[in-house]
Amino acid sequence: MDNLTLLGIAIALAMDAFAVALGAGMTLSTLTGRHLFRLGWHFGLFQAMMPVIGWLAGMSVQRWIAAYDHWIAFALLGWVGGKMIHEAFQDEDEDAEPRDPTRGMTMVMLSIATSIDALAVGLSLGMLGVDIWMPALVIGLVAGVLTVAGMLLGRRIGGIWGKRVEVIGGVVLIGIGLKILLEHTLLAGG
Repeated sequence: MDNLTLLGIAIALAMDAFAVALGAGMTLSTLTGRHLFRLGWHFGLFQAMMPVIGWLAGMSVQRWIAAYDHWIAFALLGWVGGKMIHEAFQDEDEDAEPRDPTRGMTMVMLSIATSIDALAVGLSLGMLGVDIWMPALVIGLVAGVLTVAGMLLGRRIGGIWGKRVEVIGGVVLIGIGLKILLEHTLLAGG
């Protein structure tokens, strides 16, 4: 696989992570280096691990994974996005901890949901006999960098638009999940 093709694949896989990070950056009341590191690290790590897992899984589980991966991504992104929209309309308690999508199960679910496509890429690379280690590294690094860039851009947008960006972020997450679901069900027929 040539470097330009690999970079194109890495950027394409990182677009969901970038969009989710944009939403996360918009919803955080303050954005610290810790937030940037946590989400960038986890999104990059999951984006790097999933192709390796797919590559190792090989042909034996490809049909099972392909049948459900889009439903899993849709459910995870829909749940997190719906929760963000719901919370945007709740009365905000002055003393309450601000919501942080870079912590806990929310971060894990977002990491999985945004990296499921990388699993399919790993399966494809395994079937093509491509060594997985360099592509996994590049995919992970690109995802990490674009995640940080998305969070920084989201913070700027959030500062301008205020509280309503939490609703926009939730709608974006649901939209990404719906896009994944429709691409896999309409294009693949199921």
